[in-house]
Amino acid sequence: MKLLLITIVLLLIAVAGIGIKIWAKKDGKFAGTCASQSPFLNKDGESCGFCGKTPDQFENCTEEEHK
Repeated sequence: MKLLLITIVLLLIAVAGIGIKIWAKKDGKFAGTCASQSPFLNKDGESCGFCGKTPDQFENCTEEEHK
């Protein structure tokens, strides 16, 4: 029972933290949400699955979802 309560409290803290971040950000959007453009996740320099651009082309990406 104690473990269940600790788990629920930690999940509530995580959800509250994400909610606060969304509330505090302009228009409630996360910056750089295209995970394929992360150098930590995309070590081979593959193109984005959403817009098809490579990481070096991402700076001038016109997709609104990426901004």
